[in-house]
Amino acid sequence: MANSYEAVGTLHVVMDTQQVKDTFRKRDFVLEMQDGNYPQHIKFQVTQDRCQLLDTFKVGQQVKVLFNLRGRPFQSKTGETVYFTNLEAWRIEPAQAGTGPAQDYSQIPPAASGPATADFDDVPF
Repeated sequence: MANSYEAVGTLHVVMDTQQVKDTFRKRDFVLEMQDGNYPQHIKFQVTQDRCQLLDTFKVGQQVKVLFNLRGRPFQSKTGETVYFTNLEAWRIEPAQAGTGPAQDYSQIPPAASGPATADFDDVPF
């Protein structure tokens, strides 16, 4: 299953590394991504040795994050199954020109209207 994705945005928050267990540590960070008029704040996670990837970046910097989508069920003490989803980052790099979000075409004027349908009257099917 190919589940590798990428996201480009502004580094909004970088949290401290958490030592969850003796053999496991993680670090969360938030990327602010523009989605029309409303920015989206998306939380990602790095684990183990990748926690230090964030040390070279500053809040406010444009970055590209390559990540995997991870999910798992968890059985609570009451027997209820709860599902968790993580965006597990495995690479973080400065955003380069041309790797940002899709081009905004809202300022391009619409095509000139005219008798365009008349051009298709000769279609043989």
